[in-house]
Amino acid sequence: MNIEERLLEKKKAVEQGLERVLSQGDSLLFRAMRYAVLSGGKRFRPLLTLSSGECFGVSRDVLLPFACALELIHNYSLVHDDLPSIDNDDFRRGKPSCHKEYGEGIALLTGDSLLTLAFEVLAQAPVDEKLKSKKEQIIKEISHLAGVNGMIGGQLMDVTLSPGELTDKIFNELIQKKTGALIIASVKTGSILGGATNSELGAMVEYGKNIGIAFQIRDDILDSASEAQEGQLARPNSVSLFGLEDSKCRVKNCVEAAKAALDEASLESEELNYLASKLLELGNRKGK
Repeated sequence: MNIEERLLEKKKAVEQGLERVLSQGDSLLFRAMRYAVLSGGKRFRPLLTLSSGECFGVSRDVLLPFACALELIHNYSLVHDDLPSIDNDDFRRGKPSCHKEYGEGIALLTGDSLLTLAFEVLAQAPVDEKLKSKKEQIIKEISHLAGVNGMIGGQLMDVTLSPGELTDKIFNELIQKKTGALIIASVKTGSILGGATNSELGAMVEYGKNIGIAFQIRDDILDSASEAQEGQLARPNSVSLFGLEDSKCRVKNCVEAAKAALDEASLESEELNYLASKLLELGNRKGK
């Protein structure tokens, strides 16, 4: 089985896990939650969790609930990002956004429900007695990185900073929080469950930081191309701040730095290196 087939198998396992988690009821909210989550997407963060954990010998069965919880948190953030009061996006993954399909109030509650369900999934994740302290550590890490000092803090910067305030340093901080924090949480989760040493965990965090920056700049490049075709005015991003060619160079440099971090710590993961390299591809926009 080649690497693409292995990752596809992992993605299918994530999809099945998400379907199980979201099949607990058929209320309006559960229907909206399934609409928001089970509509495609790369499942990038869960793949990072599964791949990083397997790098340290953790079984997929142990990793899967954590991977699914991280994807629920990611999707809650997308539902809220799409709302008129934030990004005002009418479409997500080729379909009407949750608020266009169900209304703003239901979309707001859908995001809230996905976030709280994620922590229910984390709390109920079955682990051996020896992993219980690591599970508690992971819940703390995810809470921190998804919260005001991480993803939400980055979203706050995104909606409050004016274009004139966006220096290179501030923009990198915004990216590292808004996009990078949950990516770091994804690789830390697998690593912590696998008993990574401090140096190995540090290498994984460095990998995650660089992947987060590369991921967001790549999205900015694809968004800018799409918006230019549609004649839309984009919110300032890496392309408008640094130019297209510089943005491409930044993606390349970050991907190389991410791989180097793994190499320097002697962490061998064909899948993590492959997921990093895929960020160099600038094809058509696909679901997040």
